[in-house]
Amino acid sequence: MARNTNRTSKSLASKASKTLRNPKASATAKSLAGSALSQSGTKKQTGASMEAKASKVLGSTKYGKSTRSLAGSVVSQSNKAR
Repeated sequence: MARNTNRTSKSLASKASKTLRNPKASATAKSLAGSALSQSGTKKQTGASMEAKASKVLGSTKYGKSTRSLAGSVVSQSNKAR
């Protein structure tokens, strides 16, 4: 299995934290934020289901810039073999 060494940056982790605390943030945004934050400073990789969700966000125009940047981080931390 090819390991991915990408990690969530401090600035994106901060954005993820703000998203999780925002009561107006969508469930999708909070889900992506939680995934990105859980991978900050660890060797964890994105799971297949979260990778699929993030990929759908990136392929859609209905999500905002912040949600799309969280999705990009989540996808970039997925298993390289997938």
